[in-house]
Amino acid sequence: MPRLLSVNVGLPRDIEWNGRTVCTGIWKESVHGRCRVGRLNLDGDGQGDLAGHGGEQRAVFVYQIESYGYWQEQLNRSDFVHGQFGENFTIEGLPDDAVCIGDRYQIGSALFEVTQPRVTCYRVGIRMNEPRMPALLTSSGRPGFYFRVLQEGDVGAGDEIVKVGEAKERMTVAEINALLYSPNHPRDRLQQALQIEALSPGWRSSFEALLQSQTMSAAENGNAGLAPAAAAHPVTPGFRPLGVTAIDHESADVLSLTMQSVDGQPLPTALPGQYVVLRLQQTAGGPPLFRCYSLSGAPSAERYRISVKIEPNGAAGTYLRDHIRVGDALDVSSPRGSFILQSGEGPVVLLSAGIGATPVLAMLHVLAAARSTRHVLWLHAARDGQHQPFTAEVRRLMLALPRGRSFVCYSRPDSRDKVGEDFNATGHLSRSVFEEVGVSRDADVYLCGPTRFMSDMREVLTTLGVAPQRIHVEIFNGSESMTPGVVGAAARAPHLPNEDANTGSVVFFARSGIAAHWKAAAYQSILELAEACDVPVRWSCRTGVCHSCESGLVSGAVAYAPEPLDKPADGNLLICCSQPVRDVVVDL
Repeated sequence: MPRLLSVNVGLPRDIEWNGRTVCTGIWKESVHGRCRVGRLNLDGDGQGDLAGHGGEQRAVFVYQIESYGYWQEQLNRSDFVHGQFGENFTIEGLPDDAVCIGDRYQIGSALFEVTQPRVTCYRVGIRMNEPRMPALLTSSGRPGFYFRVLQEGDVGAGDEIVKVGEAKERMTVAEINALLYSPNHPRDRLQQALQIEALSPGWRSSFEALLQSQTMSAAENGNAGLAPAAAAHPVTPGFRPLGVTAIDHESADVLSLTMQSVDGQPLPTALPGQYVVLRLQQTAGGPPLFRCYSLSGAPSAERYRISVKIEPNGAAGTYLRDHIRVGDALDVSSPRGSFILQSGEGPVVLLSAGIGATPVLAMLHVLAAARSTRHVLWLHAARDGQHQPFTAEVRRLMLALPRGRSFVCYSRPDSRDKVGEDFNATGHLSRSVFEEVGVSRDADVYLCGPTRFMSDMREVLTTLGVAPQRIHVEIFNGSESMTPGVVGAAARAPHLPNEDANTGSVVFFARSGIAAHWKAAAYQSILELAEACDVPVRWSCRTGVCHSCESGLVSGAVAYAPEPLDKPADGNLLICCSQPVRDVVVDL
C-alpha cells in the first residue's frame, strides 16, 4: 500500500545566488504531527514565484522515496533529507510511470487529483547544488507530479494513500512528461492527452499548440508547446543584399528607405508588425553595425520599406542619411518578430508615439487593404506637425475603414499647426482621451513608442479594464526580461562586459545594439554573456529544457552543451545552453 512518509513545508526566503537575490520556497522542512491541506496550499507552505509554482493546479508537489535512491546513486550522494526535491509529500510507491493524470487519492481526510508532471526550473538546481538538475529530472522520466486538492482535510506522515478513482484516458505522468519535452510528439498521443479532463490548463495549451503546429505544416520543427511568443515565426538565418529604390523624408527627423531584391527573386512576405535587421558596414574592414527596423509599408514580396528616426549622434540613422543613396545595396535579414496583427473581428487600437508608428502603420495598411469592418482606432502622439511622420498616408488609409477613427495629440504644437485640422488636442494621450474616443476593454491594443510612453499607456489601459493579454507591445531596443524569482535587481542599460576581450567570436545582440566578444573561459553560455552585458533576457531552467530563453538566430551558428532535450526551431536558438561557433547575431 502506498504511504505518505513525510509532509514538508517552507515559506519563501531570499538567498544569494550568482551575485543575485532569489526569493524561493524550495527549502522544505518536515512537519511533526498533522498538517492542514487547503485548496491552494498546506499550512506553513508558500511559493516565491506564483507564476511558475503553486495555485489550484499545483497545490501539492509529490516525490517518491524510490527516486531518492535513484538520484543518490546517480549523483553519488548520501545527504538527502525529506523535502530535498522541494516536494510537499515524500511518498513510498506511486511511481511516475504508473500514476496517471486524473488519478484520485484519499490521504488522511483530504482528497487529491493528479494534474500534471513537475515543471522544473533552475531553483531545484540551487537546492541540489547541481545546476543540471532541471534537465536530469525531466530526461530521467522521474519528474514527480502535482496534486489538485478536491477536498480539504488533514494529513500526516504514516497515512495510507488510497486510490479512489481514475481518469478514463490512461496516460502516466512519465508519458505526459515525455510527450511535451522529448522530440517526439505523436499526433494520436497529443489528441489522447487532450481528452484528459484533469490535465492542467497550462499543459493542455502546450499540447494544443503542438497539435496546431502539426496541422499548419508538416515541415514545422522545434517545440511549439514550449516556445515563447517572442520566438514565434522563426525564419532562416542570414542576410541578403537589397537595392535601395527610394528615399523619402517623412518628417523633420524620419527617413524612409524602400528596398527591392537585386536578383529578382521574391522576398519573404512579412506579417504586419514585423521588422528586419540591417547589417551596416560603416568602414571597410571595420566592425559591422546591426540595427532592427520595423517594416512600415504594406506587406509585399516585391519590396520592403523601413522608416528610421535620425537621432542626434545616432550612428545607424546618421550613416543611412549621410551615406546611402538610391541604387546602393544594404544587407537585410528576413522579417521576424511576434508583434503582429491578430486575426479576428473585434475592435483594434493602434497606439503609438513618435517613430513607434512604424509597425502599427503596417497593420493599418493591411486593415485598409481588406476594407475591414472592425472598429479601428488610430491613436498617435507627436511633438508637433513637423515631427509627425506619415500624416497624409494615415489619412488616406483611414478613409478605407468604414468604422475607423483617428485621434492625434501634439505635446508642443507650433504656430503652423491647426487644432481640428492637423491634430485633435494639445497635450498627451490619457485616460480621458481614451474614454472620449471609446477605447473598448475588449479591444486588441497594439502599442509601440518610447519606454516611458508604453509604461504610461499600459497603466492607463489596465485602469480601463483592458486585459493584459490584449495589450501587445513592441520594444525596439530589447525585449521584456523574465528572470523568475530574482528580486531587487536594478535595471541597467545594456553595455559591454566589464572585461571585453578583443579576440574571439563576436556575439551581436541586435536589439540592444551590443557587440561583445565571446570568451569561453568566462562564459558557459550566450545567456551568461548577455547577463554580463545587462541585455534583457528570458529564462527559467537554464539547462535546455523549458525553452523560455528561445530567441531568434539572425545569423551565424551555435553549438550546444548540454544538448537540449528538444532543439528549437530552425532559425532560433536556446541561449541558456548554446555557445557561438563563429560570429553570431541574436535577436535580443
